[in-house]
Amino acid sequence: MNLNSKDIPKAGHLLISEPFLQDENFVRSVILVCENNENGSFGLVLNKLSILKLSELVDELNFLESDVYVGGPVEQNTLHFIYFGDQMVSGSIQLGDDLWWGGEFHELILKLKNEEISNENIRFFIGYSGWSEGQLAHELQDNTWIVCDKIDSKSIFYDSPEEIWRNILKNMGGEFQLLANYPIDPRLN
Repeated sequence: MNLNSKDIPKAGHLLISEPFLQDENFVRSVILVCENNENGSFGLVLNKLSILKLSELVDELNFLESDVYVGGPVEQNTLHFIYFGDQMVSGSIQLGDDLWWGGEFHELILKLKNEEISNENIRFFIGYSGWSEGQLAHELQDNTWIVCDKIDSKSIFYDSPEEIWRNILKNMGGEFQLLANYPIDPRLN
């Protein structure tokens, strides 16, 4: 399969793992692509909760018991965030109409302390998912990922982590609806 421009994910698109992927880091995962260029790709797994709380990672936010997600297996000593709504933090990169990635972290802390930003509209990640130059294109040719270019930002924040993968595939319709119901281990049916 040769990739054409519509198959190449852009910032703000989602990568949905195909149901047969057995890599423990990406089984039934949905990855928000934050950057994809000639140097490689960067994304965050949206549906894999870590065992940590934000208050355990950032002393200045010890008043928040927010969940932290595993953004991917790369550099799990880094903290990343996305948020939903209007731009609330300087330096944020717009990924969709109302979806933002990163920005000035000290400003974010201050706005969370002053309750200028709702904790419900922000998600934190340790680590990230990364691909070197050409690696993601190769994985797309191997049909490891399904690209979704129409994202509903609200579902990213309000669907449960267990349901995001299935719900996005169902909403894509057609053949993807069938994949949404594919069992994790078909031998058990």
